[in-house]
Amino acid sequence: MNLTKLESGAYIIDIEKIEDERGFFARMWDKNIFKELGLDSDLIQGNISYNKKKGTLRGFHFQKEPNREGKIVRCTKGRVFEVLLDIRKESPTYLKWTSVELSEENHRSVFVPKGFALAFQTLEDNSEIYYLMTEKYVPNSSDGIRWNDPKLKIDWPMKPTVISEKDKSWGFL
Repeated sequence: MNLTKLESGAYIIDIEKIEDERGFFARMWDKNIFKELGLDSDLIQGNISYNKKKGTLRGFHFQKEPNREGKIVRCTKGRVFEVLLDIRKESPTYLKWTSVELSEENHRSVFVPKGFALAFQTLEDNSEIYYLMTEKYVPNSSDGIRWNDPKLKIDWPMKPTVISEKDKSWGFL
């Protein structure tokens, strides 16, 4: 696997395929490599987000202290526009965002350190995201930021087709 460090400290994970007549095999996570890079390598929970409609928008979501969580995010079906927002006040990239397209075709993942809020928009119907988490979900720590906060100036790929009432209700920065 190849890890590409982003300015924010997140990493894009590209697999190295070992191919034969059956298809391919690839590694998308390695605890020792993550430890060598100083990344949180204790994954304790896996989650799936299934989205029926193209244009569905979820986020921005995060957990507050003491339950901040790191994540590895991969699109296992369909295609999504994933947005990582740095909400670490001490960070030089505080309130800056970056995006990455994740799809079943590109097999790309992204490692998101603790202290980020995440949002995504589906680019195809029936898109599915798989998350590996460094913390368990704690409902009382759950928080969010409005997806269309004018301070962020995010250029979403399309007008959202589906947004939950909860995501519509998050406050602005």
